Amino acid sequence: MLSDLTYAARAALKKFTERELHARVSYGDKEGAYPLGQWTAEQRRAYGAGQMTGLRARRLEKLGMVWSLADERFQENLEAAKVYYEQHWSLCALRSAVALDRPVVQWLSNLRRPGALEDHPEWKTALEAVDEDWNPSWPAEWQRHYAALRELMANEEGQAEVLPGFTVHGMDVGKWLARQRTPKV
Repeated sequence: MLSDLTYAARAALKKFTERELHARVSYGDKEGAYPLGQWTAEQRRAYGAGQMTGLRARRLEKLGMVWSLADERFQENLEAAKVYYEQHWSLCALRSAVALDRPVVQWLSNLRRPGALEDHPEWKTALEAVDEDWNPSWPAEWQRHYAALRELMANEEGQAEVLPGFTVHGMDVGKWLARQRTPKV
């Protein structure tokens, strides 16, 4: 039966992970003639339904089994977002933003859509742990300038003058600050 953890299945999964350096097996993947993707999908279904014993799950995990491809992709993208945040102090990334060879801005844009995190509150919590303003209700450009100025001023004692023309990451934070100080009429 396809769902049995047989020697052939373990061998196929091991061979796949050694070659690909991961265990993100897709439904259509085959290892030789063995339908590894179908077998893996059945294992994920059984695990998710609570029908798999702890020992069997541990054996699969030892082989590198990935139970949720979506969770794994999220974690990989989150690592890229952390790198971006360390460099830019905001997850309100520019269109061209890339970190760890991942298009951070597209991923974040997808997660900002209404309802995108409805089934994954833990993802929202993880993003907020990196940047509490990762999804502001105000313009992203404003947040980028504010974050750059905040980091610039973090180590200053007292007031420092930031004049127009002073740039951080290509943004004129001095000009932005002057506009913020100008009363709206």
